[in-house]
Amino acid sequence: MDQVESVELAAEPPSTARTRRTAPHWRTRGGRAARLMLRSLALLLLTLSALEILHLTLIPTPGSVAFSHTNLHPFATIRLYLHYGTVQQQILQIGGNIAMGVALGFLLPQITPYLRGLIRIEIVTVIFMAFVEVAQHYFIARSSLNIDGVILAAIGAALGYVPLGRMFGMRLYPDHLHWWQRRLARTVERRRGRSR
Repeated sequence: MDQVESVELAAEPPSTARTRRTAPHWRTRGGRAARLMLRSLALLLLTLSALEILHLTLIPTPGSVAFSHTNLHPFATIRLYLHYGTVQQQILQIGGNIAMGVALGFLLPQITPYLRGLIRIEIVTVIFMAFVEVAQHYFIARSSLNIDGVILAAIGAALGYVPLGRMFGMRLYPDHLHWWQRRLARTVERRRGRSR
């Protein structure tokens, strides 16, 4: 009996089989309400974490003013903090940028399925952090444009997305397929139609 069911599932298009196996609990009224609540909670957490981390990283500590200079050379400021900075400065500046990326990498796929995928997460993170760095450079005294903040946030986004963000995003939106998955499913359906 189990073999018959597995053959039937294998014969279905990937989108149908995936929906049948994993999505029924999200199709009920309670499931839709639960999904909406989870999306709202993820958006709230992302906003709060972004505000807190921006507060920590945008306002320079007295000891970090010496490191505040425009830097477009990757990893130059990171090396300065690691060699000459205190542990507190390293945690606030390096750890704060990584934590911002982790929050983006984990929470963005929960807010919308269209941001599920490592490349998409990295693109959004780089754009957001570049905007933060430019705003910091022009509007905050004693702050500067620093490419290392963008690099650290991109690393953090990958760390936040790969183990947990992807898994929870796929559980929250099991029936969502990316364009290449839909195209693959259509190709498989056409080939099966020709073979019959």
